[in-house]
Parts: sequence; structure tokens; C-alpha cells
Amino acid sequence: MTLRQAQGRQGRPLRVAMIGYGFMGAAHSVGWRQAPRVFALPEAVEMAVVVGRNAEAVRDAAAQWGWQESATDWREVIARDDIDIVDIVTPGDSHAEIAIAALEAGKHVLCEKPLANTVEEAEAMADAASRAAARGVRSMVGFTYRRVPAVTFLRDLIAQGAVGTIAQVRAAYRQDWLVDPAMPLAWRLQKEHAGSGALGDIGAHIIDMTQFVTGLSVDAVSGVVDTIVTQRPLADAGPMSLAKGSGESTTGYGEVTVDDVAIFTGRLSTGALVSFEATRFATGRKNDLSIEVSGDKGALRFDLEDLNTLWFYDRTAPEATQGFTRILVTEAQHPYVGAWWPAGHMLGYEHGFSHQVVDLVTAIAEGTDPHPSFDEGLSVQRVLAAVEESSANDSAWVRISARQPANR
Repeated sequence: MTLRQAQGRQGRPLRVAMIGYGFMGAAHSVGWRQAPRVFALPEAVEMAVVVGRNAEAVRDAAAQWGWQESATDWREVIARDDIDIVDIVTPGDSHAEIAIAALEAGKHVLCEKPLANTVEEAEAMADAASRAAARGVRSMVGFTYRRVPAVTFLRDLIAQGAVGTIAQVRAAYRQDWLVDPAMPLAWRLQKEHAGSGALGDIGAHIIDMTQFVTGLSVDAVSGVVDTIVTQRPLADAGPMSLAKGSGESTTGYGEVTVDDVAIFTGRLSTGALVSFEATRFATGRKNDLSIEVSGDKGALRFDLEDLNTLWFYDRTAPEATQGFTRILVTEAQHPYVGAWWPAGHMLGYEHGFSHQVVDLVTAIAEGTDPHPSFDEGLSVQRVLAAVEESSANDSAWVRISARQPANR
């Protein structure tokens, strides 16, 4: 594909502005950089500008990650005529303001998960996305784990009837980076910035993944959230580190205002039960996202710490040979894999961000709405809010009623 062919209808590449430059900024930058070089995208893309409040730090990030320039005012960047896509990787408290402004300015939007910090913010974002879609402006939420080839393939197998009627789902996301009580009070531990703790940060992923792979909605929940370490040291200068051994001195302590662990049960639209666990206190678990879907014909299991593998149990096979079978999801016919390496040459965490770019740019070029949509992000937000409501009411069951779209 030549550059002229790739530029498509616009006559120039789609130019991207990324707002934010932390951990997710690095991951998204890899996606924007790799996707055009590996996949035959229907339109070319350019990494135009990265935006952050610290001029020196964001300038360094631009140079390291391959952005053409840096800036400190996201409003000025969104107003520019040469920007087509706005990629939001800031903390959740700014998602709604930036996304709505970008959509109203006619920019396509990719927004990191969870969509917002509150249901009300997420509703406003979904309404803005619907209005923008009527003008051909696209929006998508960054639930990137959908785009791990094994997860997409798991979804495809369920849709083909591999497990039959779903009876039960078990989904968990376990990390251990907060076990040390000396870990400083980062923004992810402050409700005004993060919205919630383990529940929203990693619980959002397992809610979305459950709905994605089963094709069913979570209609009711019962659960509890808890904060294990209620105070943490304050970093006395600079950005608060999320990693041990940062070398930062601390002075005083601050309150942790979000949850460390969330354990809840969900009931799907068919009546099937799901068990959910989201924790940042699972000692020894670094990034353990797992899901197992059980049905009357079989079962499928996935674990992010072995992300090129699916396990499939075929209950219709002869009893003498029944057992979980390992499927190595590295063949060219598997989702996304054909553009990468020969069979057996593994993909990693970062590849999902390239696949995210592929799907967004393809939707923009084809004039279709990408998934997960802001409405799908809103559905997850409503489940998160229901879990918090349940926990505040002695784990009472909370039903999640459908919202009627407003002003769309």
C-alpha cells in the first residue's frame, strides 16, 4: 500500500493528539507507532502532538515516544484544524470535560477506561458521542484486553456455540502492587481523581470482558468493597510513583479514599451467575486477569499471564478423552495475528494497543461506529456504581436498569 493510497478520503494522514503521558501514554504511543507499520491501515496516521501540564516532562515524552511536538494546553490543541483524533489517557476526573469538548469540536475520540468517574459523567459523554456520531464523528473506549487475540477468539468460539448455554462465569483481576503499606499516595488512590480504586481501575476490565465474550449484560450485582491500607505516605515532590524503589522521600500521610479490593457477584441477562474479584492486594499476583466461562457443552478459560493461550474443555468429546485442551492462539487465522509473526512466535501486552488503533482507524475510514462504544463504557460505569451501592447497603442486590438515551 502506498502512502497516497493510505491517505484515503482526506488527502492527508489522520493526525493524532494524545492528552496525557503517563504509563498509558507510553502504551498508547506504542500502538500508534506500530500499527501503521505492521497493518495495512485504510488511512495513514501521524503522531502529531502529546499534551501534558509539565512542559519539560511532556517534551521529553514526545521525543522518547515519537510524537512530532508537545504542548501544555489541551483546549488549544483540540481547537486546531490539523488534529483529527484525540486520545485521552489522563486520570478519570478529566475524561468527561476533554472528551465532550473534543467531540463537539468534531474530533474522533479514543478514551481510556473506565469511561468516567461517575455515571452522570458517563451519561453526558455517551450523549455527546451519539450527537457527534450523527455528524460522522467516532468515539471508542480503551478496553484494550478485548483485543488480545486469545480473548477475541474466545468470544468468537462462544458465539459459535462452543460452550453451549452459559451456566456460570468466573472473572478476576488480581495485582499486588499495593501490598506494601509504604507505597506512596498516588492519584489512583484518591477518589477525586480516580473515581474508585481496584473496582474501577481493574474491575472495569473484567466487567467489560464478561459482557464482551458472553454477549450478555450484567443486570444485577451484590458485593463488597474494602480499603485495607487507609493511610499512605505523601510524596514530597514530583509525580507520585506507582513503582517500588522510586527513591522519593515522603513527609506525612494522606487518606486513601478508594477501595483496595472489590468482590462481587453478578447476574447476567439470562440469569446465569458471575463471580467477580478485583484486588490490588493479591500477594504474588502481578497482572493476573482471568476468565472462565462454563456451559452445558464445554468451557473456555483465559489468563492474561499466559496471554497467547486458551484452554478449551469439550464436554461433547468421548469421556475417555475429555479434558482441558491447550490452544496456542498464534496462527494466522486467529484474530489480528496474521499481520505479525509466524505461528508460535508470541505476542505481548503491547500488541493490544496496536490492534486498538487498527479497529479505530478502520471504523473512521469505513464510517462505522467502533466498539467498545461510549454506550458500552457507560454500561460498565453503571455496574461499578451498583457495586458501590450494594457494598454501602450490606451487600444487598442492586438491579441495573436500562437508561433511556437523552438529547441524542
